[in-house]
Amino acid sequence: MSLPKTLAEDVARNLVMVARLLDEDPEQAYAYSRIALRLASRVAAVREAAGFAAYATQKYAEALAEFRASRRMTGSVELWPVMADCERGLGRPERAMAMAGEPEVQKLDKAGQVEMRLVAAGARRDMGQIDAAIVTLQSSELASSAVHPWTPRLRYAYADALLAAGREDEAREWFGKALEADKDGSTDASDRLAELDGVEFVDALGDDDEDAATPSAAAPAAPAVSDDLDEEDDEDDEDDEDDEDGPVKA
Repeated sequence: MSLPKTLAEDVARNLVMVARLLDEDPEQAYAYSRIALRLASRVAAVREAAGFAAYATQKYAEALAEFRASRRMTGSVELWPVMADCERGLGRPERAMAMAGEPEVQKLDKAGQVEMRLVAAGARRDMGQIDAAIVTLQSSELASSAVHPWTPRLRYAYADALLAAGREDEAREWFGKALEADKDGSTDASDRLAELDGVEFVDALGDDDEDAATPSAAAPAAPAVSDDLDEEDDEDDEDDEDDEDGPVKA
């Protein structure tokens, strides 16, 4: 859907801020996403961004509704794994498992299929099925010596599941493999290895040092939207189900 130039620029500015703040300040990213959503609720990219901002702030029912809306607009299955993870966040691991068996999974690219495997393993663990979670993660992608963007997280999840099953030696081996692949520090595999080896971390900063290190400047507030902008009519794209937020389970 095309937007008038001025409106499109306003929407784009807010989406840029969502992407910029999503990891470091999810609440601010969420605030910007709500502005973009008010301006252009019929744009799939806006609904997707709003979904990820809600997901980052653990508003799983809202995130799921936005992801569903985006999928209806585009017909893409790309968001299928994160939609399943929202079901986990809402305390419905059995729904996540059902989604893992749907035909949509076969339409995902390799990265998406690995992500779906991670979600399914997490759902198994939510249901107390640790051994099944381990089996779920065992795959050609896990066995491969090649390193892909998903490799550190896949190896880490496997190590964590092994540790939960009491298989400490194997867990140590796989945390090591995760660390080898994790060039960007996307996991805390090094810390987990240290814990297994009995290394204790001591906070060397005293209270005074902590106070001095704490920034006093507050994060900037989301910009106000000018009243003369013609806002898009917000259609109710949310699913008929009334979902309730729930905590993410480990």
